[in-house]
Amino acid sequence: MTTNGNSKPPVLVVLQLTGGNDYFNTVIPYTDGNYYDSRPSLQIPQDRVLKLNDELGLHPAMAPLKDKFEQGGMAIIHGVGYANSPRSHFRSMDIWHTCEPDTVGTEGWLARAIRDIDPESENPITAVNIGQGLPRALVARGVSVASVADLSTYGLLTSIEEEAQRTRMLERFANMYGPALGTGPVMEYLGQTGLDALKGADILKTAPDTYSSSVEYGASPIARSLRDVATIHTADLGTRIFYTQHGSFDTHAAQATTHAQLWTDVSEAITDFWDDLREQDADENVVMFLFSEFGRRVRDNGSGTDHGAAGVCFAIGPKVKGGWYSEYPETRAEALEQGDLVPNQDFRGVYSTILNDWMKLDAKPIVNGQFEAPQFIKTNGA
Repeated sequence: MTTNGNSKPPVLVVLQLTGGNDYFNTVIPYTDGNYYDSRPSLQIPQDRVLKLNDELGLHPAMAPLKDKFEQGGMAIIHGVGYANSPRSHFRSMDIWHTCEPDTVGTEGWLARAIRDIDPESENPITAVNIGQGLPRALVARGVSVASVADLSTYGLLTSIEEEAQRTRMLERFANMYGPALGTGPVMEYLGQTGLDALKGADILKTAPDTYSSSVEYGASPIARSLRDVATIHTADLGTRIFYTQHGSFDTHAAQATTHAQLWTDVSEAITDFWDDLREQDADENVVMFLFSEFGRRVRDNGSGTDHGAAGVCFAIGPKVKGGWYSEYPETRAEALEQGDLVPNQDFRGVYSTILNDWMKLDAKPIVNGQFEAPQFIKTNGA
């Protein structure tokens, strides 16, 4: 089993910033006159920008992440996206989830990765989604993923203590929803998925009993979600991929207060999460990846911003080679496309770095091609 130089295999935590995070007010070109001209209502004054170098800084709500960057544990990847952005939440998210910008994809990129990690489906919690529903990134036939809305109440079998009773319940479920109702691929998928869900619940119910931490997370939804990630990860149940999300970043109106609160919640929750893992000596084999389906328009609309194109991604962790990757897109009016910053880093290249360099998987069949990949994961010698 690949360990990336650690005693434990690499783990990926994906945090989706749902709704289209405003790149222009997240990583701010605070010496650029085009920024201030384009943001008469939503500009962040220079003296409030959390400056990272002579040109760029972070939104003032992101102070905890500024510390991560200055400590060398956070990569900022500029101008991420793809050509001809449709500016539709649903279509754009679908593209990010399936790596299929030209057709409607049927498999999620992380589902393909899960299949490579656990080809025999031996562990029903190789991947865990924390939240309602199941993101398309995690969906593929034959791939089971546990989806947990609330770890403290998760598990259909929590009241069943004896092994024999659990086994009978699992067999009964398989008989009800598998071959007994048809042998077609849909029923087989539902039957196996349901069976794996019950098995996953049976495993995950043990995690809260083994979790102990002095870190006090905040009360935000993302704080609760990342605490659940930490709880499962530190239980050492073999989960390799975690997925969760926070939002909505769809700030067409009242952006100033909404965007600040969103980044306050995310930044504080991320800091608590890493403090928690470090306290339990469980951080060295974890990388966290943040993305949003697109950025926002360069010019504000008076109180908010509309759907855009290029965005920013973040990678965080002890094995991340902190710093800047790709280039901040041109902000001059004549360089924009339909009023948007133009992507200059294909998102599939960012995925490729995560898959090749961190998860030690072959990225090409997962992302459907070969793309320029920024090198933000440390090698054994660096």
